[in-house]
Amino acid sequence: MTNPSEPAAHGYPRPQLERAEWISLNGEWDFTFDAESVYHLPSDVEWDLKIKVPFSPETEASGIGNTGFYQTVWYRRTFDAPALADGQRLILHFGAVDYRARVWVNGKLSVKHTGGYTPFRTDITDHLLPEGPQTVEVRAEDDPSDLSKPRGKQDWQLEPHSIWYPRTTGIWQTVWLERVPASYLGFVRWTPNMERWEIGFEAVIDGAAGRGLKLNVRLNVGDLLVADDTYAVVSSEVHRRIALSDPGIDDYRNDLLWTPSSPTLIQAQLSLLDETGAVVDSALSYTALRSIAIQGDQVCLNGRPYQLRMVLDQGYWPTTGLTAPDDQALRRDVELAKVIGFNGVRKHQKIEDPRYLYWADALGLLVWEEMPSAYRFTKDSVERVTREWIEAMARDSSHPCIIAWVPFNESWGVPDLPDSPSQRHYVQALYHLTKTIDPTRPVIGNDGWESVATDIIGIHDYDDNPERIAKRYADEEVQSQLFKRERPGGRLLLLTGETRSDRPLMLTEFGGIAYSRDTHHTWGYSRSNDATEFAARYAALMDVVRNLTSLAGFCYTQFTDTYQETNGLLFADRTPKFPLEEMAFATRGPMRPQDRQVEFAWRERIMHFQRHQYLVPAEDYKTQDRH
Repeated sequence: MTNPSEPAAHGYPRPQLERAEWISLNGEWDFTFDAESVYHLPSDVEWDLKIKVPFSPETEASGIGNTGFYQTVWYRRTFDAPALADGQRLILHFGAVDYRARVWVNGKLSVKHTGGYTPFRTDITDHLLPEGPQTVEVRAEDDPSDLSKPRGKQDWQLEPHSIWYPRTTGIWQTVWLERVPASYLGFVRWTPNMERWEIGFEAVIDGAAGRGLKLNVRLNVGDLLVADDTYAVVSSEVHRRIALSDPGIDDYRNDLLWTPSSPTLIQAQLSLLDETGAVVDSALSYTALRSIAIQGDQVCLNGRPYQLRMVLDQGYWPTTGLTAPDDQALRRDVELAKVIGFNGVRKHQKIEDPRYLYWADALGLLVWEEMPSAYRFTKDSVERVTREWIEAMARDSSHPCIIAWVPFNESWGVPDLPDSPSQRHYVQALYHLTKTIDPTRPVIGNDGWESVATDIIGIHDYDDNPERIAKRYADEEVQSQLFKRERPGGRLLLLTGETRSDRPLMLTEFGGIAYSRDTHHTWGYSRSNDATEFAARYAALMDVVRNLTSLAGFCYTQFTDTYQETNGLLFADRTPKFPLEEMAFATRGPMRPQDRQVEFAWRERIMHFQRHQYLVPAEDYKTQDRH
């Protein structure tokens, strides 16, 4: 069993390739707006504001809070470079900059990057001054009206409307420095294979092409050593399958498997060795043994059918936008989802911070990763989405928590899917590209409706009548009519040429019941008048959906309120709209008598949240509607 005191728990921005030393550049930077993109070089810029990185200028936490239209923003700060020994290099990392970034160091252009949700880095060693403060400057271009770029839920209108929210411009994830040797570990990927009881391992060595390099990989589960192997580095790469000793006995095998209820991580110590055997670089990483597969109409985790109880999570906070207030806020979101009774989340229209994925790995929460949509179908949008999706998968494919990829949502960016062969080919191509890059996970080609290539048929159905939901998805005979005649959301579920063919069926968006103390300027698919009514409606709907044997799982809309959209189970500040214990019972249903120990654990976790004042005490919710 892993625990949050293991390596990576302290906030390292890239948790699966962690070095002992790093320097955060978060904090106060010089800043200016360049609304019409008139500045082209840092020397042109007139600096007039301060901003707190990594919060975007649209957010209150940034110190700016400007949600207007502007094309470009500029950043500048100075830093002291750490001392570099012979051959050492200094790498500057950006977690995410939305949308098109250029970075100068001491007046020299160091790197360009396009894509608002994926990381990039640059070796700045040759741009450093011999002594004194160093200066980094960033130009971030983000056209607010550009519908051909992946933008997710960022509104193109001046004021947020319907289900779209304020824009995110510029730096919105951690900026940091890392000192590395001349040859260093630049990339690792882990791929578990339970059939062969082994871990696939890939590593790329960056920097100078050293001679005679070897890589030692040492794997531990707690105090148990499970592998200790050394491999030759060939053409700056290592590709190996690490065989583990199969315990044979199911009880022991199960102890080594990763599940939401037992998130066992395999800790990895990586040591890059020169031809004399001396360590030239070292890093910590982790992986896990787990499999996810489709078998007929079931989703199987570690070879066993597993009902997915998921919640839609958009990953916004009231004062910080797409950026979490801090690392503990990410951890708390993972814990809250579990406390409420869910075993997974669908991260909606956002490539989430790697720190969230770390906590999901360490604490045990399944994640569907979804590509933020573009809203036009053009040659440019196809290239942009494809390039950024490949980068996102490269960043996240080693996380055991991720069990599915979702390239498209509700035909966004492919609005004429039923009538346009080119758009159908695009969805099919991205589905197959995703399967090519990662054949180990299911891919939901277009979640919601109009499926043309998918491993799971995801349906979005916001009917608020539990009886109609029960009837619509009751059995195979009724479902045949569903696919032929009924159109949840007004859309066909399968396009011409697609058949049900015993694939898993899931309600991947439903519910969306709004409840807010403020009944003005809020939005939801249906509305409750008070917390008591909201709790009752949620429980009634979940009781039906949870017990539909035709479904392999579900995803409720949604985890928290998000700006004007008030259909969360929690308010935007993460306080629940009715007592957590009631919420958890409605989500997961009654426990069997033999699961009393699990029931006790649920109650203990809820009490922990209340004792530590993570949430408003439950008794306070009973009085909310009287005030």
